Amino acid sequence: MSILQAFEYGKQHSNIAHFASLARMASIDGNINEEENALLERVADKLDIGDQIRKEVLKDPTKFPLEPMNSREERLERLHDLFRMIYADHYIDEGEIILIKKYAIGLGCNPKKAQEVIRKSIKIFGGNIDLEDYIFLMDRD
Repeated sequence: MSILQAFEYGKQHSNIAHFASLARMASIDGNINEEENALLERVADKLDIGDQIRKEVLKDPTKFPLEPMNSREERLERLHDLFRMIYADHYIDEGEIILIKKYAIGLGCNPKKAQEVIRKSIKIFGGNIDLEDYIFLMDRD
């Protein structure tokens, strides 16, 4: 296996793990609503996840462990996707906040930073913010 193939395999594995985390969040309340499903479809396309893998993930998202991210921008992009999923139903509850914190730590944030990112995200996230604005707002104190 070449270095490029290994990199591509690692990136795809990470994308599947991210998609599984989003699917887990979407189904936390027992079912995936239309808005959450539409967002999952868009994210799967963005992450280049085919129909077969998509179906397997949706069947049991807990089979796919979370992969830590190396860069801050990658972590924020993943968290942005997660907040879009959470706010698809225009509501965030305490259970989702707990899972977000675990997710942020799993992505590589230290617990204190994870709490800060979540607090800021809840404060600024209106459910339809683009990634560039999200990163800009997260950098502001």
